Formats: sequence, C-alpha cells, structure tokens
Amino acid sequence: MGIRARFEKGILRPLEKLDLREGEEVEIEIKRREDILKYAGILKDLSDQEMELFLDATKRRKLFEDERL
Repeated sequence: MGIRARFEKGILRPLEKLDLREGEEVEIEIKRREDILKYAGILKDLSDQEMELFLDATKRRKLFEDERL
C-alpha cells in the first residue's frame, strides 16, 4: 500500500483514510517529493543553488499542494 502523508509538528499525517486496525504495526519508507523528481531525471542537472530555489518555490506554489486539505 502506498499513501501520501504530510509531516506536521513531528507527526506524519496521512492525506487519505487508511485501512488499518487500531494498534496495527506498519513499516514506513520515506520518499521526499523532490527526491522522487530528481530520481526521475527531471532535476538532475540543477546546481545546489537552483535546487534550493526550486524547493522553496514548491513550498509556496499551490500547484504542489494537496487541494483536498
């Protein structure tokens, strides 16, 4: 099962309902959105400064936000 979550105040909050029983243990693999894009080759040629500018822009743009929230 793959889900998206948002990290807020030290807690990962799922962006969708989970089909889990109370107290059930899970294993979590963290993939940052920018890492996914980089591995896809989209950002591979950016300098460190350009990457910093890109990440800052993604935090401010609604394009990269979940509209369901």
